[in-house]
Amino acid sequence: MNKLTLLLLFVAAACVQQKSTVSDYQPSAQTYTPAITGDSVSREQVAPYFPMVDQLFKSYAEKNHFPSVAYAIVRGNTVLYSGSTGVSQVEGQTASSTKTLYRIASMSKSFTAMSILKLRDEGRLQLGDPVSRYIPEMTAAGLPTKDSAPITIQNLLTMSAGFPEDNPWGDRQLADTDEELLQLLKEKISFSNVPGVEFEYSNLGFALLGKIITNVSGKPYQTYITENILKPLGMNSSLWEYAQADPALLAKGYRWEDDQWKEEPMLHDGSYGAMGGLICSIEDFSKYVSLHLSAWPPRDEAEAGPVRRSSLREMQQPWRFSGFNTKSYLRTGQPCAVAGGYGFGLGWRKDCNGVVRVSHGGGLPGFGSDWRIYPDYDLGIVSFSNRTYGGTSYINNKVLDTLIQLAGFKPRALAVSAVLQTRKDQLVKILPDWSDDKSFDIFAENFFPDFPVEIRRAEAKRTFEQAGKVVSVGPLVPENQLRGSFVIHGEKKDIEVFFTLTPEAKALVQELDLRIVE
Repeated sequence: MNKLTLLLLFVAAACVQQKSTVSDYQPSAQTYTPAITGDSVSREQVAPYFPMVDQLFKSYAEKNHFPSVAYAIVRGNTVLYSGSTGVSQVEGQTASSTKTLYRIASMSKSFTAMSILKLRDEGRLQLGDPVSRYIPEMTAAGLPTKDSAPITIQNLLTMSAGFPEDNPWGDRQLADTDEELLQLLKEKISFSNVPGVEFEYSNLGFALLGKIITNVSGKPYQTYITENILKPLGMNSSLWEYAQADPALLAKGYRWEDDQWKEEPMLHDGSYGAMGGLICSIEDFSKYVSLHLSAWPPRDEAEAGPVRRSSLREMQQPWRFSGFNTKSYLRTGQPCAVAGGYGFGLGWRKDCNGVVRVSHGGGLPGFGSDWRIYPDYDLGIVSFSNRTYGGTSYINNKVLDTLIQLAGFKPRALAVSAVLQTRKDQLVKILPDWSDDKSFDIFAENFFPDFPVEIRRAEAKRTFEQAGKVVSVGPLVPENQLRGSFVIHGEKKDIEVFFTLTPEAKALVQELDLRIVE
């Protein structure tokens, strides 16, 4: 095979890869109806609770020996409230503020993941690609078994590469050079699992993602993330190397030991910064929270962020199952099971009430942090501390859940699509007699072969006899764009009517169930 043929094959492969990653939008058969905002709570309505927020953070910081904590509550593209308490530098008793720069530790991971998706969207890599395609030294790292699958970029993003949990060790590698990272691979890796089967938190995996960004973009990952994510969002104070920060704004890190704060030495920026090296202020990070909230609901509105909204939603999905807790409790004390997973640099959980939370914490010698959003509520919170592993997930959760209850925030409601409403209206006219044959064209080809009209008519007759005379018909409650239910209220009992439509251009009724509501 000559060089020209090889070049043509390479170009063809690149074109295929580009085509497979860039969406060529064509409208679907029906108009997608975005979810409806669940409430109209204004900042003025929430304002009476701001002193409570300050007190909750202040008490938590004092109880846990945080020199300082800074925080913000975000709704949509608005900071509802922000504040701080304590000192960012113990020696000079420098007061913390929302402009103070904290190292945000593992909260950096989602910026790395976002950059990988941006490169994917540009057609410059695929998530299913083996890591060794972009880091040749990965081949030397080895695999745990002969039948192990190659480690892919998606394995790194979802903490499923088979690497061991490495928080204590990884936190001390922050300043390592690229050469040291590659030398680690050349000396072979120790695995805790085979790739692709288990979730296990790995800082090494995100250091490798940083190296992929560097190799693919042709510039240090820090530069790429700064130019393509931070600057477009207006996060102009954020940086990677603490020595470049304004000393007056930089929070120093401390550990609480022997009943006193002891300063932790700051590590310089290096190859592991992709997993935990970013330095931000609350003012800057609030803009990042808004970006993630902007992904919802899906809609036709023009894109405005540094990455597509679909890619943000992709980051927030549970790509790797991480646990199921049957002994979890709500703020009210009620038991409520919770399922958890890991997305792309973000944690995901859904509770027994269907409430979704997307979040990530951070911890390093000298620092602790956490941010979380409730996408359906269009609400988020972020807080930073400057105490070693001074996590803020508990207080963030308490503050946000308390505000939701007191201020009356409500989740978005699914809207009824036009086709779903049309089919409901048509079903109401047909039931219970099934006598209008001309209306049967709203049913899919499987509908009557599954249950002939005679059987359906007899079932409907029995059900409506139990319900008595029809008094009213309730509103349609959608499960999605093509599935929903409504209640027919009778003099004696109510009937729940559930139906679902087909994926055809003319979406037809493929299933219909009638049930007496006990």
